[in-house]
Amino acid sequence: MQLIDRYVNRTDFKDYDDFYNNYRLNVPERFNFAYDIVDEYARIEPDKMAMVWCNPEGEEHAFTFADMKRMSDKAANFFLSLGIKKGDIVMTLLKRRYEFWFIILALHKIGAVIIPATHQLTKKDLVYRFQASSAKAVVSVNEDYIVGEVEKAVPESPTLQHKILVNGEREGWLDFASNVEKASDNLAIPEAELPCNEDMMLIYFTSGTSGFPKMAAHNYLYPFGHIITAKFWQQVEENCLHLTVADTGWAKCAWGKIYGQWMCGACQFVYDFDKFDPKDMCEIIQKYKLASFCAPPTIYRFLIKEDLSKYDFSSLRHAAVAGEPLNPEVFEQFKRVTGLTIYEGFGQTEESVMLATFPYFEPRPGSMGRPSPGFDVDLVGDDLQPVDIGEEGQIVVRTDKHKPEGLFMGYYRDEEKTKAAWHDGMYFTGDMAWRDEDGFFWFVGRADDVIKSSGYRIGPFEVESALMEHPAVLECAITGAPHPVRGQVVKATVVLARGYAPSDELKRELQEHVKHATAPYKYPRIVEFVEELPKTISGKIRRVQLRHESQHGRPQ
Repeated sequence: MQLIDRYVNRTDFKDYDDFYNNYRLNVPERFNFAYDIVDEYARIEPDKMAMVWCNPEGEEHAFTFADMKRMSDKAANFFLSLGIKKGDIVMTLLKRRYEFWFIILALHKIGAVIIPATHQLTKKDLVYRFQASSAKAVVSVNEDYIVGEVEKAVPESPTLQHKILVNGEREGWLDFASNVEKASDNLAIPEAELPCNEDMMLIYFTSGTSGFPKMAAHNYLYPFGHIITAKFWQQVEENCLHLTVADTGWAKCAWGKIYGQWMCGACQFVYDFDKFDPKDMCEIIQKYKLASFCAPPTIYRFLIKEDLSKYDFSSLRHAAVAGEPLNPEVFEQFKRVTGLTIYEGFGQTEESVMLATFPYFEPRPGSMGRPSPGFDVDLVGDDLQPVDIGEEGQIVVRTDKHKPEGLFMGYYRDEEKTKAAWHDGMYFTGDMAWRDEDGFFWFVGRADDVIKSSGYRIGPFEVESALMEHPAVLECAITGAPHPVRGQVVKATVVLARGYAPSDELKRELQEHVKHATAPYKYPRIVEFVEELPKTISGKIRRVQLRHESQHGRPQ
């Protein structure tokens, strides 16, 4: 069964207007995802499959909801034995290890606040995060680089009391596996002390374009926002395998690898790889007969360069994309080969999916879609007034009448930044878009990514999409480069597809291509060929780094 039926008024909407206007949540007075979803499945359908996990080395594990309950109860008792209690902060550096799910559920059960973090953090990053959050414990994979950076950060992290490894032993670290093995599977917490609803549950450090990362805090109602994510955007199916390509240190994990999917009764599929290989991903989809798939645009850009006709994708019924807008050319090529339409979704670390392509209308390639129910989404100008149809404005969520489930509590321990982003009854996303006459939103870029050249405002996404139509381009990023007369000029940083080599002739060819594909003034006056683009752990292109390099040069 799907437990979402207990928490939504209905799922059989006849069209988008019906969906947007009549979708309602039934939020109980006390809700805790770990008890009310995972443990409830374990009670009523203990053998229901929760997760299938594998890695490139051939290791494979399958877990039922009964397994999830038992292992999370034992993990919770282990954490309690360390003195970790409600309100304490625990950071995880777990990549895609299956123990992450035992741990996040355990922490939800005892009320400790989890901070999932990327394994790519350096000592400096870790010191900042440990100090900013007052983290009490860190749980990590047993890998030399990660362990080494944590150990270098420990002397400057006075609140950190416990270092725990999930897969192996090291001096000075607690072994998760052996300690959980001997812990009791009888978890007894007085009902009055159980965390729920408005209690803080989870923090993600945002990757922001400038300054130190902020701590976006979510409460125990956050999973309700991801019912729409899973059911109506990713369109997961009960008892079918769903794969969202995401590391556990990225908020996309919360979007696609736990909350909404399990509320819908789907089975999580986790592929624990280090380096993405498009052939491996195709083989995984074929071998395990995945039913639904969600990935960042980077994954799709690489997939369409493979011969997808060699693989059997007949089990795959739905494909979704998020992280950055998908270029229309990638959309069209993927559909041409697989027959699948890719459904776009837009949101941030601070919220669940707020704009998406839903099953009630035809996708428009390149569009972010239309607003999710509960989200009063608008576009405003610098005067905070709504902009006209076709005019660029900043995407905001109006919260003066209603705060949607899935929107964050605020930035933990930073009232100033919270007020800077959330004021006048609106949460300001910092993303620019325009809206067409049918209510579809079209991404322009981050407010600080928009290029101002000779009086023109140029959004990077449109130029990137034009470049992506050229067969020589595998990936690209458009940024502004300083210019003494024009202020800025458009710069294209390009990764070439197989079979193409950098040349002045190819630069001119790409420039001419853009001039004919979009307004001529938007063409890149600078074209630089690179082996790869800098990216965040979530696969987003780090345009801020490219802009910095245009101004100050690339570090040697």
